[in-house]
Amino acid sequence: MATTSQTAPDVSKPIILVGWIIGIVPVAFLVMSGVMKLVRPDLFVPAFTKFGYDQSVIRPFGVVQLVCTVLYLFPRTAVLGAVLLTGYMGGAIATHLRIGDLFYVQFGLGVLLWLGLYLRDHRIRALLPLRS
Repeated sequence: MATTSQTAPDVSKPIILVGWIIGIVPVAFLVMSGVMKLVRPDLFVPAFTKFGYDQSVIRPFGVVQLVCTVLYLFPRTAVLGAVLLTGYMGGAIATHLRIGDLFYVQFGLGVLLWLGLYLRDHRIRALLPLRS
C-alpha cells in the first residue's frame, strides 16, 4: 500500500517573514513585561498592585508570562504558546475591565500574536482558511 506524504502548501518566504515580524512585536512587549515582573522595580509594584493583586504574585505572573512567550517562539510549540498567551491576555483584559481601565493594548497584543502565527504557520492557515 502506497503512502502519500502531506507537504505544507507553498507560501512565499516574504509572507512568513512578515508573520515573524508581526509576531515579534507582541513578544517584545511580553518579554519586557515579564522581566519587569521578575525584577520588580520600585515604580512597578504600585502600578501592579492597583489591580487588586498582592505583591507576592508578581513574580509568578512574570514566570508564567515568560514561559508562555518562549513556547510561542518555537515553531513546534507555537500553537500551545499562542493558546496559553490568549488565556493570559484574557485574564489581563478582565483585570483591566474590573477596575475600569482600558484594555486595548492587551487585546491588540493577542490579535498580533495570532496574526503573526497565522501568516507563518501553515497548520493555522489550514484550520482557519480565509478562502475556501
